[in-house]
Amino acid sequence: MNVFWNVFKHSIKLPQRQAVFALNRIGMDIAVLYLFFLLAIASLPALFDQLLINETTFHIQSFFLLIYIFIFYYLPLVFIVFGGLSIIAYIGTQVARLSSRKLRFSILWKMSAFITTIPLLLFSIISFFYPLTFIFLTLAILFIGIVLTKIILIYPKRKRR
Repeated sequence: MNVFWNVFKHSIKLPQRQAVFALNRIGMDIAVLYLFFLLAIASLPALFDQLLINETTFHIQSFFLLIYIFIFYYLPLVFIVFGGLSIIAYIGTQVARLSSRKLRFSILWKMSAFITTIPLLLFSIISFFYPLTFIFLTLAILFIGIVLTKIILIYPKRKRR
């Protein structure tokens, strides 16, 4: 659990140089588990909404409600976020290539996953009070793109032979 707390602290500090290099040493397995945990937190507003609907209309057992949220909210959210991060990391590899940085897709995907900490936490908090629109998604993608570009520029340029 201490590893996840350190990842969280460094993710909040991105794009600082020390945070970037500390997170670069984290394994991909920790990054994926961390992202699963963040997405579970981001799913809590939907769970509470379903609990409120369930309370007023009809009673489904809690176990089936959790399965419903998992299948129809959490899993699609995981697929969408992982696919979006893959697209962002691919664009990041092109930016790295154009700026003569030697960065692989896996490093940029991992960094993109860590960058999503702030947008996902904001989503979790705000969506308890207000329904979020496409504008929030656009701002989140813009934030991830800007921070990822700053991270790419932290790495040294490739030496020419």
